[in-house]
Amino acid sequence: MPLSPLDIHNKDFSRGFRGYDEDEVNEFLDHVMRDYELVLREKKELEEKLSNHTERLGHFTTIEDTLNKSIVVAQEAAEEVKRSANKEAKLIVKEAEKNADRIVNESLTKARKIAVEIEDLKKQSKVFRTRFKMLIEAQLDLISNDDWDELMEYDLDTEELKSLERHD
Repeated sequence: MPLSPLDIHNKDFSRGFRGYDEDEVNEFLDHVMRDYELVLREKKELEEKLSNHTERLGHFTTIEDTLNKSIVVAQEAAEEVKRSANKEAKLIVKEAEKNADRIVNESLTKARKIAVEIEDLKKQSKVFRTRFKMLIEAQLDLISNDDWDELMEYDLDTEELKSLERHD
């Protein structure tokens, strides 16, 4: 068991025949007692500081562990978000490609249909033009025919017509 300052103070030495000077021994013991008391106080303060620092170190270690776990969780979440975003982007691109193919195919079908309709209209237009030309030529032939001239030269007496009408 360690000595206390009080143990040092209360220590009595037996006296010998030619022992030490009592005042000198007491003065030395007082000095040792003060120094020992000072050392004990310093030791107690250092132990308290060590305890505080150990407690703070434990607190900081806990914070560090929590931060490390948070970083790991954040990294995992970021990776999951990244994977999810990549997956969604691929789906969007795939859907866009499907839509683009569908639009292109629909456009090509419409273009072919319009081309067929244009060809039909051209054929119909040619047929109409040919028929119309033939009709006009036939009409021109009729007009150019000598029968018109004869008709104009034909003279009909209106009196004769009236008399013919009466006989009927």
